[in-house]
Amino acid sequence: MATLKTNTLTGTSTAGSIAVTGEGNSTTTNLQQGLVKVWANLKGTDTFGLRDSFNVSSATDDGAGTHTITINNDMANNDYSVTASQGGNTSNNEVRMPTNSGDFATGSYQYNTLLVGSSINDAVHSCTQVAGDLA
Repeated sequence: MATLKTNTLTGTSTAGSIAVTGEGNSTTTNLQQGLVKVWANLKGTDTFGLRDSFNVSSATDDGAGTHTITINNDMANNDYSVTASQGGNTSNNEVRMPTNSGDFATGSYQYNTLLVGSSINDAVHSCTQVAGDLA
């Protein structure tokens, strides 16, 4: 088996667009569109902080169970998708995007962790990721 080693991949017709043949060999998908652009693993209890992250310049504890992620390299627009999860508490957990925060900003987004049927609450673990277009 041959090994390909490279530091940069660039599309031939469009530099920022690489098509990858899908599993059925009959369709293609855009490599850049399928990549996660931002992710963060946060500690929400005791001393708040980032355990690890990618393309995150900071994470802010905005109060019990409310966090803002500041994106290092901004998104192209505010139409990106955020996925979040949390766990480690003694009850069922859920994550919500705040209804009063409006649209996501190109350089940051906010989310809440809470116990189901309860108020916003800090979570032991909180993970989030963003898919969309970088600026």
